Amino acid sequence: MGTHSAHRRERAARLSEEKIEPFCINFRPHSHCRSKQHKKWLPPAVYCACGYPFRGSGHHRLLRKEGSRIDTPPPVEYAVAVERYLAAAGLGDGSRRVYRIALDTWAWALADRPVPAGPARRRARPPVLPLALLDHPSAADRLRTAVDRRRTGTDPRTLNRELSTLRAALAWWRARGWIGTDPADGLRPLPLPSPAPGTGPLTPDELRALFALRVPLREQLLWRLLHESGAPVETVLALDVDDLDLPHRRTHPSAPPLTWQAGTARLLPLHLAGRTAGPLLLTDRRAPAATPAADRCPHTHRARLSYRRAAELFTTHAPDRTLRQLRPAHRPLA
Repeated sequence: MGTHSAHRRERAARLSEEKIEPFCINFRPHSHCRSKQHKKWLPPAVYCACGYPFRGSGHHRLLRKEGSRIDTPPPVEYAVAVERYLAAAGLGDGSRRVYRIALDTWAWALADRPVPAGPARRRARPPVLPLALLDHPSAADRLRTAVDRRRTGTDPRTLNRELSTLRAALAWWRARGWIGTDPADGLRPLPLPSPAPGTGPLTPDELRALFALRVPLREQLLWRLLHESGAPVETVLALDVDDLDLPHRRTHPSAPPLTWQAGTARLLPLHLAGRTAGPLLLTDRRAPAATPAADRCPHTHRARLSYRRAAELFTTHAPDRTLRQLRPAHRPLA
């Protein structure tokens, strides 16, 4: 009996550490619990944050099945409101990470502090803010100042995407009564720049300069393969190692038909380094746990390189250019 009671006490303490409201160790409302010992360990508040008695694993699922309406109390912190919005949005891991970075960016603006630039923005810890700050009369001015400040150093498409993310979150929070105003109501999307005169394929001189850059082997291979094969970016990023017929400089019949020349043929063995399966082009970091097996390397456990990341890496070395401009207009550059 002592061992069983100790086990229940340990389980109750563990769930309490997970920020679940205090509850009876028998998972019953205090008025219905017949145990005479639970008063020694926990207060008689046995309800989840949603306002219903906590009933262990699958608690919210059971309530929905019974038709109960779950009303969670409004969060106090802006960061908690962000996490609740992302959890309800049904996004994938990659999209959730991008949305979180965008919403964290506006936390700096609401705190009237400059937004970290470059890669530091992803690693920076945003300031802790009360959600009620969005209802403050100065919130709209702070957001407007942040937009004006970032206008010079941020691509308009990126800034417009982050504004759209903020508006969607604000609308979701207002629908639940967590905030009463929309501080982004007066903000309008930035006008996009006119297309540059040179939007066609890169010239031979531009290609030679690009291929002469000292960049990681992965970028060299991607750019060469895009140029020599003439394939769409999405097709190249979707290639797997076992799709390649290296001796014949082409893909196997089961894969999209691609061929390449000496430049790519020289880089491929160096890039593969003995890998025999998994995506051809990988990220620099270990794949998240939810990454599908088809997008994870079985040797390095890194994820497939995404289009967004590949485009970011390219524009870092070739401003005002895109990966699609690597496709040749006529004969690829040898």
